[in-house]
Amino acid sequence: MKAYELVADRLRAEILEGVRAPGSRLPNETVLAGEWGISRATVREALRLLHAQNLIRTAKGAGGGSFVTVPSADDLSDSLRSGLGLLAHAEEVTLDELLEARELLEVPAARLAARRRADGDVQRLRAAIPGEPLRLDAGEQFAYNRDFHSVVIDVCRNTLLSIAAQPVFAVLQTHLSRATLGQRFHRAVNTHHRRIAEAIDAGDESTAAEQMAEHLGFLRPYYEKAWRAAGRGRP
Repeated sequence: MKAYELVADRLRAEILEGVRAPGSRLPNETVLAGEWGISRATVREALRLLHAQNLIRTAKGAGGGSFVTVPSADDLSDSLRSGLGLLAHAEEVTLDELLEARELLEVPAARLAARRRADGDVQRLRAAIPGEPLRLDAGEQFAYNRDFHSVVIDVCRNTLLSIAAQPVFAVLQTHLSRATLGQRFHRAVNTHHRRIAEAIDAGDESTAAEQMAEHLGFLRPYYEKAWRAAGRGRP
């Protein structure tokens, strides 16, 4: 492990353990270098790594410096999505693994959404289902599809579930959106979404989960076709 990585690990541990509280200012590069007997260049690289991980923010000016921050759920989800996308591209993650993970996350998510729905949640779900889907182009269709699944996950009100599920969905959606899909596909997707929304509206946890599982099962052959078209070696 390189010297700057060791420094970053030490600072990261102090941040996660609460030794350096959110909002607190880190000593400047010269002070840190002197404390640990390392060069300012090593400290600078360590700080850059922590900044990339959204653990510190940097401000310029007289009152500037490096400040401890807490990464948001969106930050973590975006980071996971980038890493997962690279793994999928390198074929370190297979389509079967992605689809299995999605089922393990989104089927329970539909169940939780039916249990925890609140005023306005069902309206948000229905707003993510286009009234006349066949009048929309493919890009608009996929935007609605993304929004619907995002709302289902959001209605669960489980931050960890959202962080885990959104990146898996995003990687799969990116591959599928590049495929050529007909009217039957878009019509079926919207029918499935309406059934899921109805079950959530009724508070019917079992039916919501069953409808989501059926929906994901319907999508599988389309993902497999898109994966093959992209030249992926492993299904």
